Amino acid sequence: MVTKSVDLRSDTVTKPTEAMRAAMATAEVDDDVLGADPTAARLESEVAKIMGKEAGLFVASGTMGNLISVLVHCDIRGSEVILGDNCHIHIYENGGISTIGGVHPRPVKNNDDGTMDIGLIEAAIRDPRGEIVYPTTRLICLENSHANTGGRCLSAEYTDKVGELAKKHGLKLHIDGARIFNASVALGVPVNRLVQAADSVSVCLSKGLGAPVGSVIVGSKSFISKARRLRKTLGGGMRQLGFICAAAFVALKENVAKLEGDHKKAKVLAEGLNQIKGLRVNVAAVETNIVSMLVIN
Repeated sequence: MVTKSVDLRSDTVTKPTEAMRAAMATAEVDDDVLGADPTAARLESEVAKIMGKEAGLFVASGTMGNLISVLVHCDIRGSEVILGDNCHIHIYENGGISTIGGVHPRPVKNNDDGTMDIGLIEAAIRDPRGEIVYPTTRLICLENSHANTGGRCLSAEYTDKVGELAKKHGLKLHIDGARIFNASVALGVPVNRLVQAADSVSVCLSKGLGAPVGSVIVGSKSFISKARRLRKTLGGGMRQLGFICAAAFVALKENVAKLEGDHKKAKVLAEGLNQIKGLRVNVAAVETNIVSMLVIN
């Protein structure tokens, strides 16, 4: 008789811990739209410090974080962003960069490991001499870890190469870091090193880290200043935000150390599923907390 079930639909279905609930109940709050909430400011500052960036901004979701980041970098309608054809921004975010921002996506094939070939990225950059007919390339986006390829991790060396390419052509680099802490733990590389080449990063706190809600985007002070205005424009300005940030702060402090265990469990699950007739799992590709399986006849 099964007496307990484990929900493996997603790492987004976690429930707040008692420590999170207690932190929420006692959080010091004020009006964050006016920039006065101390708990929100503390969380934003801490995430920015961990990521090696100047400033941070709490947003309601990873989708909002990515949208705001793209719109800050591509602040002229008709701008173009180069991104993976199988990445979250391109597939799962309602086409928001186009419908809201007037930004044109230029997809490049994602490899099985979540990367895009450097040569293909460079080939996708528009020739400025053709601006009379082409969109203007302004941004490259990466995703680390890469969800649709099974949580594969992008190395710091690969990201550096993309960053060098972006600088060579006067472009910006944004990283969708919804599970950047998972990538950091799996690779054994400090998270700030993984995003060193990026101009902005969206860091989700409600996935692998288990907070109830929210992401923090990080970048330069000028980037975050523009992002704050866009957050308000998109209806994302929240008043007494600190009680939500308090739970996220607990997740940040207590749950990063648990990610290695999650990865080990995912590997064990993958190995077990692969032994079941009718299921096929690429066990070697399970690097973090995502297990993808193929059902075969």
